Order: sequence, then C-alpha cells, then structure tokens
Amino acid sequence: MPKPLVIVESPAKAKTIARYLGSDFHVESSIGHIRDLPRNAADVPPAYKGETWARLGVDVDNGFKPLYVVTRDKKDQVKKLKSLVKDASELFLATDEDREGESIAWHLLEVLAPTIPVKRMVFHEITRSAIERSVRDWRELDRRLVDAQETRRILDRLYGYEVSPVLWKKVSAGLSAGRVQSVATRLVVERERARMRFRAASYWDLSGTFSNDASGDTSAFPAGLVELDGKRLATGKDFDESGKLARTAVVRLDEAGATGLVDRLSGSEFRVRSVEEKPWRRTPHPPFMTSTLQQEAGRKLRFSAARTMRVAQELYESGYITYMRTDSTTLSSEALQAARGQAKALYGDEYLPSKPRRYDNKVKNAQEAHEAIRPAGDTWNTPDQTGLHGDQRRLYELVWMRTVASQMADAQGQSVVARLGAISSAGEDAEFSASGRVITFPGFLRAYVEGSDDPDAELEDREVRLPPLAEGDRLTVIALEPEGHTTQPPARYTEASLVKAMEEMGVGRPSTYASILDTIEGRGYVWKKGSALVPSWTAFAVVGLLEQHFSDLVDYGFTASMEDDLDEIARGDQEGVPWLSRFYFGNGRVGLKELVSHNLGEIDAREVNSIPIGGADSGVVVRVGRYGPYVQRSEDERAPIPEDLAPDELTLERAVQLLEAGSSDRVLGVDPESGQDVVVKAGRFGPYVQVGEVPEGDGRPKTASLFKTMDPTTISLDDALRLLTLPRVVGVDPADGQEIVASNGRYGPYLKKDKDTRSLESEDRLFSVTLDEALALFAQPKTRRGRAAGAAPLRELGTDPATGTPIVLKEGRFGPYVTDGTTNASLRKGDTVEGMTPERAQELLAERRSAPPRPGRGRKASGSTKKAASTKKAASTKKAGSTKKAGAKKQTSTRQAGS
Repeated sequence: MPKPLVIVESPAKAKTIARYLGSDFHVESSIGHIRDLPRNAADVPPAYKGETWARLGVDVDNGFKPLYVVTRDKKDQVKKLKSLVKDASELFLATDEDREGESIAWHLLEVLAPTIPVKRMVFHEITRSAIERSVRDWRELDRRLVDAQETRRILDRLYGYEVSPVLWKKVSAGLSAGRVQSVATRLVVERERARMRFRAASYWDLSGTFSNDASGDTSAFPAGLVELDGKRLATGKDFDESGKLARTAVVRLDEAGATGLVDRLSGSEFRVRSVEEKPWRRTPHPPFMTSTLQQEAGRKLRFSAARTMRVAQELYESGYITYMRTDSTTLSSEALQAARGQAKALYGDEYLPSKPRRYDNKVKNAQEAHEAIRPAGDTWNTPDQTGLHGDQRRLYELVWMRTVASQMADAQGQSVVARLGAISSAGEDAEFSASGRVITFPGFLRAYVEGSDDPDAELEDREVRLPPLAEGDRLTVIALEPEGHTTQPPARYTEASLVKAMEEMGVGRPSTYASILDTIEGRGYVWKKGSALVPSWTAFAVVGLLEQHFSDLVDYGFTASMEDDLDEIARGDQEGVPWLSRFYFGNGRVGLKELVSHNLGEIDAREVNSIPIGGADSGVVVRVGRYGPYVQRSEDERAPIPEDLAPDELTLERAVQLLEAGSSDRVLGVDPESGQDVVVKAGRFGPYVQVGEVPEGDGRPKTASLFKTMDPTTISLDDALRLLTLPRVVGVDPADGQEIVASNGRYGPYLKKDKDTRSLESEDRLFSVTLDEALALFAQPKTRRGRAAGAAPLRELGTDPATGTPIVLKEGRFGPYVTDGTTNASLRKGDTVEGMTPERAQELLAERRSAPPRPGRGRKASGSTKKAASTKKAASTKKAGSTKKAGAKKQTSTRQAGS
C-alpha cells in the first residue's frame, strides 16, 4: 500500500524523523541541494554551450533566467527519489524553514514533478510533538522565500563570475571575489593597515596599595593615580595611532616624572576624599541566535565558526536543540515555561522574575520566523541527563545555560567608587581612585556569565570588595610604585569579533558567516596566528584593487543595503528581476556589467600588486608574484618574504634586512657543464644554490636546497655542484624494474620508487645510500610519517573532549602535527610548537575530522560514507554520452525562470 514520502536534506535528520513517524511513512534524504547553477563548462548541457551567457549560467538578457542542472554527485539520489515518488501516496517536503530550505524544496518539486498531493512540512525542532504537528499543520510552498533565495543566488553568481576573472588577470590565478567574502576580507585588511600605521607611545602612572586602620578592617586594597593638580592623567585611550597625545587637557607622566612623584609623595598624608555608592544591576542576555552562538562558542569553547555550526547541526538533527540558523531571540510560550521551570528547580523561586522575559531583536535585517536557539522540546534535559559527550555535550551545555539564564532574575549589588588623595612635598595635588563591587544577589550569574572579546569587560560581573571607607578617613600607605605602560595597536579580528562586526554592519546573513570565514581562509586571504586572523599580502592586493576600481562592491553601507533589498524581496515589497536588472545593467548609476568592462583596461596590474612599506617615498614595496610575495627596492633588489611574517611586522627596517640578506647572493664559481655561474641565495624556504639566471618564459633554473648542516657563508663550489646532482638515481629494483631515486624534499631526505617512499635518517645519506640498502628499506613496512612508531611526543596537550583520548604534539615527516591516536592534524601557518595550546589542538583535530576524506588516503570508508563515495565515483565515471542524453532530455525542466 502506498505510503506518504517525506524528503529532508540530511541522512541524520531523516533517521531522527523516521523514528518519530514510524513505519506509516517513508523518510528519505536529498543529501543537500540536488541542483544548482553550472559550476564549470562541463556542467552546461550541450543545448546551451553555444549561448553567450552559458559561462554565467544566467540568461541576463532574458529576465535573468537561471540554468539549473542536477549536480553530478546527486544524479543517482534524484533517480532514487523519483522512483519513491511514483510509489508514494503524497509528498511531504520537510526541508529547513528558511530561504535556503524553501529553495531546496522548490528544486525538489521542479525536478521530481510529482503528480501526487504535495505538502510543505515546517518545524524548528525535531521532537515527536513538533514533527507530528507539522504533518497536521502543513502549508503551501512560500514562493516569496524562493524568489528571495533565487535572487540572492543569482546575485552572488553575477558578482563572483564577473569580478573574479578581473582578479585572475590582474593579481593571480585561482582567486575569487564574493559579495560578502570580499567585504569580510576588507575588514581584516583594514585592521592590519591600522596596525601597520600604529606607532607605540609610553605613559606612566602610580599604583598604590592602602589600608584603612580607622575602620578596624586592615585588609589592603589597590588604587591608581587618576588626577594630578586637578587634571586627568593620560591613559592609552588619549593617544592617536601615530603615538601622539590627542588630548591636551590631560597630564602625561614619563618615567622620571612618575618616579619623582613617588619620592615627593613619600611621607604625605593620604585621606579619603569622597565615597560614592550606587546600586548595581545587570540583566541577563537573550537566548542565542546564530551569530551570538558562534561568538560565544569561540570565546568560551575556542570553537571556530565552522566547528560551532557543524556541532550545532548534529545537535539539531538528533533532536537536542532547535534550528540553529536563526536571527530571532524570541522563545515560544512552552519554551518560556520550560526555562522558568528549570531555573526554579535548580535555583529556587527567588531566582525567577515575576513574569517571563521577552527579548526584541536588535539585529539589523533580522529575518526568518524561528525561535532562538534553545534546548528542544517542552521539557528539557540537563547536560548530565542527555548522555552527550565531547563537543556536543559542551555546546549543548552552553545553549542550555544561556537559555535558562535568560529567564532568571537580575543580578544586583552595590558599586563603590572612592577618591583618595594627598599633597606632595612640592605642593602637587595627587588624587587616586579605588573601585569595588559587592554582589548582594547573583541572579542569573548563578547560571551563566557572558564572555567578551574585551578582558576588562568580563571583570564587570566579578565581585571586588573594598574595606569600609568614609570621607576623611586617614589611610596607611603600604606601597606606592610607578608603573609604565605602552599603547597597544588595535587587536586583530578573531572569528568571533569578525562575526560581531559583520552582524553590527548588517553585512551578510548570520547563517552564512561560518562558510564565509572558511572561504577567506581556504582561499589564502587570511591565516590564523593563534586565534587572530592575519591577512595575506594577496588579500592586500585584492582589497586594494576592489577599493580603487569597484569601491561600491566593498563598501560596507552598500553591501548592507543589498541585504535590505533582498529582505524586501522576501517580504514581497520588491521584485527580484527588476532589482537584478538595476544591479547588473545600471539605473542612474553604473551597473556591474559596465563597471567590469570599463575598469578592466584601466587597472595597472603592477600598481595593484605593489604595497608601499614605510611610506610612499621609501622606494620599498611588497609585490605579489606568481611564487609568493616578495619585497623590492629596485629592479635588481628583491627578496622573498617569510611565510609566517605578519604584514604589520614587515617594517621598513625589516624589509631592508631582507633585501640585504637577499642581495648578499654569493657567486661560488662556474658550473663546468653549462659554463654559468653557481650562486648561493637566500630563499623563502631557506638558503639554496642556483645555476645561471631565471630564463625568460616559463623555464626555471636548476636549484638545490642547502643541507641543514651547511652554512651559506662558507659553502664551497664543490659542495654546491654535489647538491645540484640531486635527485640521484640509486638504481633499479630488479623485481619490478622501477627506478629508485634519492631526493631532498622540503620535509627531509627520502627515497622514491614510483609512488612509494621511504625516509632517510640524514641528508648525507642521499649521496651514499646503495641500491641494496634502498631495497632493504623498501622491504620494511612504512612507518607513519617517516618516524619510528615509538617516537616520543614533543608535548602533551591534555584530553580531547570530543573523543576522551589524550592529545599529543609530534614531529612528522611533513612537519609537526597533533594527534589523538586516531586523527592527525598538521599545524597551520601561524601555529608553532611552542605556542600550541590544548584549545587550538582541539580545533585543528575537529576541523580535520569534519573535512572530506582525502582521495586514496585514510581508513576504509564504511556505511553511508562508503556508499556516498561509491555513488560519487559512479557519477563521475559516467560517459559523456549519457550526460549529453540527460541534458537534452531535461532541457525544458532544467532552465527555469527566476520568478
């Protein structure tokens, strides 16, 4: 007997929903999007290959009609879904209730073309009651959401496919531009520019320790100098980025002045001049939405945005939390009661406010009719009751604590600010300030304390007690010391603070922030130094080009206004096609098409790839070349920039050092074979020897890296010529006729036979290893990463909360890596052995686990993973003829209008 068919996006979600619906329903997954715009020319059906717009995948001259094609890896799944639809009594589309989910449902409807009744199931949590309710209370497909998502997809395709080729031609091949990713990259670059302009300034103050014997409480308390002769003392906020004092109505102390003031205050009588007490009250923060969850998980759990969203997706699909892509901070009536009930059970009646708290959205462009992110269901499990472990337990606990705390009473207390002072022997009036806070009722702080990117802000929720103080009390000076300070450059963005900045500007959608951060890191625009995001020199060149020639496209206000327009399309207040036409062709302002064609010829590739160092008059620039960034002072003076050198660390002095090191190339003699000079040079990856100059065209001179034991200042011509003989053919394996070659790689010396390799114990062995010794090495099992199995770890980094196993840092053939015994993750650019923290190690391992399997490597896949892999392989090996046939058959259905 036919059953209703329910289609969701993911297999995990399908499994959970099937458990609730039982055997009366058939639940299947689409495994994400089933079709999209063509990714490359091979995806374009033969019938459209001759069209001028096929490169874009959007017919811009015919109502911006998109060309949709079923992706190669989904063809088998679509075939399966079509078969299931034929045998179903009705079709429920149960994709997520947001623009993207509505779009996936529409694509399923278009491709499957069902003749049975179609119903749209919507829910924001995967619980039995929510799923059963969504079956009863189904709705029609919301075409406004579909139109808004289609407009967004077409917009991003036009932006990326029109602007990215400009970057390929003028900066470097393989780069990409994006409506939000380019703005996010600009934010990171602008922060680094500010750090490069920054000049440190020093200032001094006095720190005192006092006690009040008159009160009977002799406990010591600190106070700092804030005024001198009625003028406020200068602090770091009073200096501009050039290191100059920006305010004149302040007193700046230097070391001599501060030390002298301590001497002149010695023996002076300190008294309390005033005591101001005020009531103190803090209200809890609202429940999480997507962006605040990413920020707080970054601060408290050291999760990347991608790791946060991956774990949240797992929790949602398993029925533990509500939908995790939301801009809403509201809670349903049932959720409010559940949160209040849990707070009462855990902390008592006095911790509940008289009525439930309701939070209004403060986010620009807030959208989607979801609740905040909270524990799923009408009654909630505590973290201990869930049975969760590792990352899932930690993130669930964060969501649970935040939601319960949002419905708890205010924290209350008293804040005290005391002013105390004395007259120095020279008649100077020195006034100090001491502050304290007493929490009389902790309220929501019993459950949750909000994190912050500013360490000083986190202190606001902590109790700092002062002894009883009264105006006129005479104080005992325990210590009085001068303290020097140096102004600090603006902090680099972390993932959390960058998400916060984009959210406040209204740039992009919070649900896309994780993928944007992954993109700018994966494209090489940023790299991590600890948790800080550091822009690459390529990012400087790309942002500079976009700012000069496509200023609107990276303008924060313009990008945010596009989000407003897209939201109006979702509400039905605007139409997608006219809006796209104005953006692409222009209407009172230059459109994207003309902007690209007009600017392309005017862009000077050399200019955009030149970043001045030390001012425009220094004559020193950074250029982005095909082999990486380098510093240049003249046509003949250039030197590579070390990979781990952040842009703000490349001062003019450092650049000159690199140039002088690079210009100290030493001619060792003449190569007897070619008659060309043999030169020792300083390279990006260390010193090396080279024969002759770089030839014109694509050719490259013969080079060889120096051994670690060699000194570039003392290496001889004979040593250089010997190095240039590498790689060396050791001999031929008689068993299979394969050559065995000895080579020196970036990660050490090794032997290679076809695709098989073995490490050598030292670089000197490259010249001495014999064929018999090589055959003996290949006869032995290959040790992991070229090291003995029992090699001692470099460091121990605690226990991985995701697996419960110890994490260690090891040295491998390809460099240092962290491992939990099952998963290995190499250190990234900016990571160091000395600076590796347990949190960073956990992040690297989590990212490696979530990454797709590497072709031909890793353990044997099993279950759904193995099945998906075989499906993908089968799809990719289909003959071109079958693809052509499928394309011709679906010419009408694959090309759909935008509305």
